[in-house]
Amino acid sequence: MSRGLNKVMVIGHLGRDPEMRYTPSGRPVTSFSVVTTRTWTSAEGERHEESEWFNVVAWGTLAEICNQYLNKGQQVYVEGRLQTRGWEDEDGKKHYRTELVASEMIVLGDRRANFGSSPGSDEAPGSNNNNNEQFAF
Repeated sequence: MSRGLNKVMVIGHLGRDPEMRYTPSGRPVTSFSVVTTRTWTSAEGERHEESEWFNVVAWGTLAEICNQYLNKGQQVYVEGRLQTRGWEDEDGKKHYRTELVASEMIVLGDRRANFGSSPGSDEAPGSNNNNNEQFAF
């Protein structure tokens, strides 16, 4: 039997602050949204812009890290797989949601802006005050 591949890589900006909760067994899970935008020029010379939203879910230690270090508006790289789950509401209506289940996350851009650090404040782990660095988890 042949193997398939389900891998997604997204670079975009957080649309909202992460929300962390715990499963009944105590496992942390964090969800947030990431928006990507692409621009292009049509044959007629018109400029177009299109945004795509991704619902991201991180589990375990990565969930805790995302909750601690991410904020609305930050640029982030997220890698993982797509998963669609379905459920039925009280009225019997079926709902589906496709999510990017994160396996890796890298904060992009200026760490000081991302973590709210200023001179004399506590820096993010491994910070050395250089601009445009990546912070990988």
